[in-house]
Amino acid sequence: MHNGKVVLAIATLLAAVPQIPAQVLAPPEILDPAMRALQQKHMSELKAAAVDITTHNYPYKFYLSRTLDITEKQEQQSDQRSIRFSQFQGHTVLQVTGNYFAAYSDQSMDRKERVQRTYLDVMLPILRATAPRLQNEPELTSFAIEISHHVRKLVLGVTVERPENLVLIVPREAAGKVAGSNGINDEIALLSQSNVFVDGEPFALWPGQDAKAPERQPATQAPAATPAPPPAVSAAVLSKALIAQVEAGHPPAQTSAQTSPAVAPLPARDLSPNALQQEQAVYQGLLDRFVRELDAQAHFISYAPPALIAFRNTSYLQLSITTTLSPSDSGSQYRIAALAFDRHVAHLIRSTMAFFKEGTQFDGIVFSSTVHVPSQSAGSPLTESVEFFFPLSELRRYEQYDITGQQLINSGFVLINGERVGLELQSAESDLRP
Repeated sequence: MHNGKVVLAIATLLAAVPQIPAQVLAPPEILDPAMRALQQKHMSELKAAAVDITTHNYPYKFYLSRTLDITEKQEQQSDQRSIRFSQFQGHTVLQVTGNYFAAYSDQSMDRKERVQRTYLDVMLPILRATAPRLQNEPELTSFAIEISHHVRKLVLGVTVERPENLVLIVPREAAGKVAGSNGINDEIALLSQSNVFVDGEPFALWPGQDAKAPERQPATQAPAATPAPPPAVSAAVLSKALIAQVEAGHPPAQTSAQTSPAVAPLPARDLSPNALQQEQAVYQGLLDRFVRELDAQAHFISYAPPALIAFRNTSYLQLSITTTLSPSDSGSQYRIAALAFDRHVAHLIRSTMAFFKEGTQFDGIVFSSTVHVPSQSAGSPLTESVEFFFPLSELRRYEQYDITGQQLINSGFVLINGERVGLELQSAESDLRP
């Protein structure tokens, strides 16, 4: 009887554990024997990579998927076993497919900016998760990452949302170096060896990269018979440009020196205090007027006027403000941060953006709030330091009602007392723990 209770307790605990959908295709489902053998050989590495990919904190919802261009509801009910080895005309790639539910504004971000943003936010984390684990597999030629994101544009005064499909083909050696690199200049140089396709057409991801697909070379002998591609390879990877490349006898991820010249490293941006002070001098008159007109709403801290600061290799306009909540708002630091955003910061954004139109040189705005929560008794008030770092492009989207406050928070960084945190507004505001 005692053993029965133990078994029942274990079963109850197992049932309570949330089930994570499988992300790696099972080897028996792969028809090609060589690819099936590779899938079986590297199953543990692929599963570990899947954990890293699915637990990464993306700015917007991301799902691994066997199918592109589906809704988030369809995605949640679909097969998410996306990671698999695929063979196309004798070349072996590790294929990772997913849907990224970011909806970029066509008015505020051009195609190059959208592609670069999805590369940095989604494709690079996938490379970092997969390339180090498979860099010593000699049969692997390249990594093929295909991602669908969304674009919103005005058509006859109506906002229309459509998918935009990206494919990044990175040679194995370059992928390993990109995954281990720490600087954007190194990544740009390494990615010049890769191929990028947007909606099936070649595309230059970074300045200086050639967007042309390699030209066919005249055949010197009759081509060998080629087996049909297995069902695991999706239409996005087998784009017409990629087909032309492989039929010419080149590996999918390789380019010649003529088609992908080496990219010279970009000069490092000067974010020294002196450089930022000189840049701020251009805006000083505007900043003074901004403080005068918005002080009653913003409650600026008088001894900390707006200033340009450097954060994560970008420049932010720091606005130091005071936020006062009510005694009933006390709770966890996450609750206080969420309420500070909803009650104060969110109401400042559109007023702030009205002062800073197109042409500004800084990259974002940080609302640095000292949050006071008066005590319900005679004790001293609770004080938290909360900083909201937001990219300027996402602030403009929020200004135009293209994204929600939660999406804006997901696009930036939130620091509480100097430590970065994840902040979910709805759940945090219900958290009453001290």
